[in-house]
Amino acid sequence: MQRRPFEPEMEQFRDAARKFFQTEIRPHSERWRETGIVDREAFLKAGEAGLLCIWADEAYGGLGANDFRYEQILIEENAFHGDSGYFITLHSRLVAPYFQHFGNEEQKQRFLPSFISGEKILAIAMTEPDAGSDLAGMKARAVEHDDYWVLNGTKTYISNGINADVVIVAAKTHVENPHGVTLFIVERGMEGFERGRLLKKMGMKSQDTAELFFRDVKVPKANVLGQVHAGFYHLMKGLAEERLIGACGNLAATRVAMEVTREFVRNRKVFGKPLSKMQNTRFKLAALDAEIDIAQVYVDRCVEQHNLGALDPVDAARAKLYTSELAGRMVDEGVQQHGGAGYMEEYEICRLYQDERIHRILAGTSEIMKEIIARSTLD
Repeated sequence: MQRRPFEPEMEQFRDAARKFFQTEIRPHSERWRETGIVDREAFLKAGEAGLLCIWADEAYGGLGANDFRYEQILIEENAFHGDSGYFITLHSRLVAPYFQHFGNEEQKQRFLPSFISGEKILAIAMTEPDAGSDLAGMKARAVEHDDYWVLNGTKTYISNGINADVVIVAAKTHVENPHGVTLFIVERGMEGFERGRLLKKMGMKSQDTAELFFRDVKVPKANVLGQVHAGFYHLMKGLAEERLIGACGNLAATRVAMEVTREFVRNRKVFGKPLSKMQNTRFKLAALDAEIDIAQVYVDRCVEQHNLGALDPVDAARAKLYTSELAGRMVDEGVQQHGGAGYMEEYEICRLYQDERIHRILAGTSEIMKEIIARSTLD
């Protein structure tokens, strides 16, 4: 089905974004996968191209373009022409908006321009060795003193963990209240803030994922983000958009996997004829193609609702659940259709398979998404 057309200026933006990813990102992808980290310069170049935090007000250096479709375009073009580990969406649309929503004016002026330029890279630290989706179980603690807080704890699986200059850290500040969490702005160079290993992962190998350690870090009260003890609710506010971002990314990667597989089966000959002429191949890919098309309509509708400020968190959970599971089925079928070649890392489908597995886990596991939907459906 033909997607509802984007505005002409958005199509121009897509053309510019595609050129950026093709020229500035894709040529470095192989090297980044080997080193396990994206060059910091890639964020600076995105800033120069006007691709970071484009929602931000012009007063801070942004474009003031808050329509989510711009971010959707970046997600799609990065999937097709960039690198899955180039996490500018995490930087721009997952973490930076916390400053917009909960930061005071001094914090916005101090931080937003450097985020927009790419001079400073962002991360958010919620997950701990014993606390993932269950934020109430986090053990990181912060204790208030006269003009600062003392932060202690360990965070793990933190995306942009090595590159990040500014990390939003969630820590318990009200021990008796499981939701008594506060968000702290921790900056590179603060005494007691240390980075652990660059973690080796199954997929998304160019994306730097790390452990972070906080040992008696003195965080000035000027670096408290939002209200004290209200961090849990601040985090919840961003979850619907986070899951919509996940859905857009899942669907874009699914389309890439379909294109890669379609090209392979058309050229691969089995028993004297293209694999694409075999009924099993045709039926399997036809069924997936139908699912992808239907999912695109739902995700685009969620984007519309989000732009209106009316995206239901349950609908976002549905989108995230369905697209992540669909992506898993698509890459699995893609590997199967490639045969032995699909198991070789030199083939793109193998890397897509590795990269996509995490998406049934991050931003809330499929099981958590089902529980959210079940509460709405059954309770």
